Amino acid sequence: MDFDTYVFDLDGTLLNTLQDLAASCNYALRQSHMPERTIDEVRLFVGNGVKKLMERAIPGGLSNPQFDDTYATFRQHYLVHSLDTTQPYPGIMDTLAELSLRGKKLAVVSNKFYAATQELCQHFFGDYIKVAIGERENIRKKPAPDTVLEALRQLNAPKETAVYIGDSDVDIDTARNCGMPSISVLWGFRDHDFLMAHGATTLISRPKELLAD
Repeated sequence: MDFDTYVFDLDGTLLNTLQDLAASCNYALRQSHMPERTIDEVRLFVGNGVKKLMERAIPGGLSNPQFDDTYATFRQHYLVHSLDTTQPYPGIMDTLAELSLRGKKLAVVSNKFYAATQELCQHFFGDYIKVAIGERENIRKKPAPDTVLEALRQLNAPKETAVYIGDSDVDIDTARNCGMPSISVLWGFRDHDFLMAHGATTLISRPKELLAD
């Protein structure tokens, strides 16, 4: 399991962001006088970007006339509160440090909006991860290959020696669309059976398994 370049998903892979995402989601729902969502519901809603999260959380989704205002409230709240409880999963920091020490190229590609992706990666992983790409209007988000290929371009790294690591079906599809191998993590927002049902080929239960020769 040795590669030259490691491209990571963010939420559910490097960072446990679930509590902060749920808090901002429910804050926005309360402001719009809508029913709140449970942690387990939010866990199932994440993975395709925060707009999709709110589309799933808001009754009626995009057809709800309050959607735009509620989504804007979520974004504003989350940018202020994205670090309230969010932390790297156990073993992540040591693994990133060792990969960096071995001279590996590291990047993050997320469907989280760009500003939050940049802030979180700089705060937690600034010593190790220099390329962090979030959702932007001018580039297709995952599972389209565009953001991963852009990260590889910025790293000056070929996809033939790269791997994509994530916790969801979106990540599996992204790697496939890039023509890259994927590694699915079992500590994130989706469980073993879900990942296997969506085409996972390699699963790991601890970050240090990425260091195995």
